Amino acid sequence: MAIEIGQKAPEFCLPNQDDVEICLRDLQGKWVILYFYPKDNTPGCTTEACEFTEAAPDFSSLDAVILGVSPDSTKKHRNFIEKKNLGITLLSDESTEMMQEWGVWQLKKNYGREYMGVVRSTFIIDPEGIVRVKWEKVRVKGHVEAVKEKLKELQEQ
Repeated sequence: MAIEIGQKAPEFCLPNQDDVEICLRDLQGKWVILYFYPKDNTPGCTTEACEFTEAAPDFSSLDAVILGVSPDSTKKHRNFIEKKNLGITLLSDESTEMMQEWGVWQLKKNYGREYMGVVRSTFIIDPEGIVRVKWEKVRVKGHVEAVKEKLKELQEQ
């Protein structure tokens, strides 16, 4: 199922890196930057997480929360955060249930091999819980900056 712009974001509750459950409903009234990535401690994912961390104060001043989601365990998330000094919240979806619901868990091809995996995607959810923007098959370079610009634009409307 693909998530469409303008639809209500599907509810989710997932554990963060400290095994604390984070639910979308608890973030109502804030903008949510929800980004899905394949794996902790890999080059592209590290770059993306570090760039979101660097930009976190800017997002915070725009009243936005950044949530990264991958199929990694909470323990792996803790390790990733400590190792790379990350300042963002990472959620663990080991069952991939949420990623399937959001349509980012898809068949991928790599060197002739087919497997299920995370398609790097980002969504902006408004304070009413409506999906306002989505990026699919994200290229990491310049992405965080683009998300920030788009958020400012939405807030000015």
